[in-house]
Amino acid sequence: MHIGFLGLGNMGTPMAHNLLKAGHALSVFDLSDTAVADLVEAGAAAVASPSNLAKADVEVIITMLPAAAHVKSVYLGADGLLANVRPGVLLIDSSTIDPLSAREVAKVALAQGNPMLDAPVSGGTGGAAAGTLTFMVGGAPSAFEQAQPILAAMGKNIVHCGGTGNGQVAKVANNMLLGISMVGVAEAMALGVSLGMDAKVLAGVINTSSGRCWSSDTYNPFPGVMDNVPASRGYNGGFGTDLMLKDLGLATEAAKQARQPVVLGAAAQQLYQAFSLQGNGGLDFSAIINLYSKPGA
Repeated sequence: MHIGFLGLGNMGTPMAHNLLKAGHALSVFDLSDTAVADLVEAGAAAVASPSNLAKADVEVIITMLPAAAHVKSVYLGADGLLANVRPGVLLIDSSTIDPLSAREVAKVALAQGNPMLDAPVSGGTGGAAAGTLTFMVGGAPSAFEQAQPILAAMGKNIVHCGGTGNGQVAKVANNMLLGISMVGVAEAMALGVSLGMDAKVLAGVINTSSGRCWSSDTYNPFPGVMDNVPASRGYNGGFGTDLMLKDLGLATEAAKQARQPVVLGAAAQQLYQAFSLQGNGGLDFSAIINLYSKPGA
């Protein structure tokens, strides 16, 4: 299948590589010449603009972009994808944006004969490289069925979440909970250690008791408790604080539009905002524990 791919960042590049490994023909565009050159060397064809990508003889276009403003510009701009793509081409946006923006763009696409799915991902850069991402997909069942074998080249768990925008709903709800749980684990670990308990022993108790969660048993924020997590390497790599802050912002903004209270989500957003303003935006989000105390200090 001939696929167009737009957005070759930290996630998009390995995703595009996996499509090539699966035998798909790929035309790519990104503002980074280096990122494009990397894919061309692997066998992709480069195009000069989003409009040229849309005009190429592609059957599917996948986008992976930083924010809703970029998605709207790329799809709805005067010389963007929708102004140039032929009817019938399936559009898949794997960016993480707010549900209302996803629905807005998909409505325009569908009106001109292009089925569109919102398909944000979970699994980070490691999952993108390994082809084990989770795709949370919103859109028509027929479009989801068409997209499944394509997404399977990049992910392991592909979930149809319902109608248009529901992929984004699942993503923002999940990541809001992740941010809240990491703050809770950070507080608990900092408290226990400050009261004289060994961090590994405390984590072991939590992970075999009712406080157990992913943030504790798989991604513990306290240094020395677990190997191969950001806490064991100075909080480098992983999922950045500013990325978590972005997702918490999406969740609280969506909650405002739905008139739905998210008290803990808003509190987590404020904590991550404060942590980012201290110059920690590039650190993994588990470094939020340093807002409470310097572990080991």
